[in-house]
Amino acid sequence: AAVDRALKLMEALAGEPDGVDLSLLADRLGLPFSATHRLLGTLAERGFVRQDPHSGAYGLTLKLAQLAFRDLDSRGLPDAGQIVLDRLASATREYCRLAVVEGGERIWIARAQGATAGLRYEPPMGAGPVLHATATGKAWLASLPEAEALRIVFAHGFDGAGRTGPNALGDVDALRAHLDETRRRGFAVAVEEGEIGIVAMATTFRAGPDPAAPVAGTLSVAGPLPRMPEERRPAIAEALLRAAEDMTGIWPLRRRQIQPAKTAPAGDIQQTGASA
Repeated sequence: AAVDRALKLMEALAGEPDGVDLSLLADRLGLPFSATHRLLGTLAERGFVRQDPHSGAYGLTLKLAQLAFRDLDSRGLPDAGQIVLDRLASATREYCRLAVVEGGERIWIARAQGATAGLRYEPPMGAGPVLHATATGKAWLASLPEAEALRIVFAHGFDGAGRTGPNALGDVDALRAHLDETRRRGFAVAVEEGEIGIVAMATTFRAGPDPAAPVAGTLSVAGPLPRMPEERRPAIAEALLRAAEDMTGIWPLRRRQIQPAKTAPAGDIQQTGASA
């Protein structure tokens, strides 16, 4: 229970650059004031939380981000996709993102901005998307059995809690139709579904060239509606699908090969020690 509370507390502090007052934090979490204070104290001792000396508000330190980047770096995930992502951004001249699928979730790990002038669409990387209202969400859901896809959507909340655009899907039948269409053409499209004025397109890529390999993640392109009209989307789709093929090809190579340090034989060590 204590671990669960600590994790919820860190989630509540995420995205709060000015920190949160102790009493407000306890109220948000539905915890006693004293219990919240103890948790914050423990997290502060471990370096995950700090208290502003002037306002008294509590906020996350960068230690959590440091651990996340260390883990990503050890897997070689951003490095593996950045070249492909940069090339896609250059070809489409729009904002592109790479997400991986892990533990039944999609997690953004890399991005590239292709827009060089005018409007620049750059959504926050830490925001959790509404799956059925985004191109990346629909692309991933379409790769799953329908029953599993619907279970995930309802587990996340089908209404989106006010985080969707004016064209967000409102019923299960509409979602089924969109997923069927996504499977047929190989990519998903969301026109003002995730956000007003934004068009997004996305597709999945696999963990290897074998057709039976699991889906490893998604690639997406998004930008302002006036710059991504219907007549421009086929060219973007072509670049997107080509990038997915490239990503599938390099994904198995993402882990860095770290050669173990060579150690001298025991006899050599003894000899070196004797001569010293």
